[in-house]
Amino acid sequence: MVSLMFPAMMVLQIKVKPNARESVLEQASDGTWTARLKSPPVDGRANKELMALVARHWGCPKSAVSLKTGASGRLKLVRIDLPDTGQKPD
Repeated sequence: MVSLMFPAMMVLQIKVKPNARESVLEQASDGTWTARLKSPPVDGRANKELMALVARHWGCPKSAVSLKTGASGRLKLVRIDLPDTGQKPD
């Protein structure tokens, strides 16, 4: 019998607000995500902070978080590769 691992992956659309007083990732009641970041949008600093914030929020390593689109915009698609569960998806 062969056992296959099916990695869990999700993509979030996040609106980013740089130069905030504190770094926070929030989900609104309508399901949208907003990230307030301390870093300015200069030299990719805000993107790096966003990746770290998302990783911390979901409890995964920073290497599991990647930016799919929106590197220079405020609306970003972020991919999160979650650990394998060993369960077959439905």
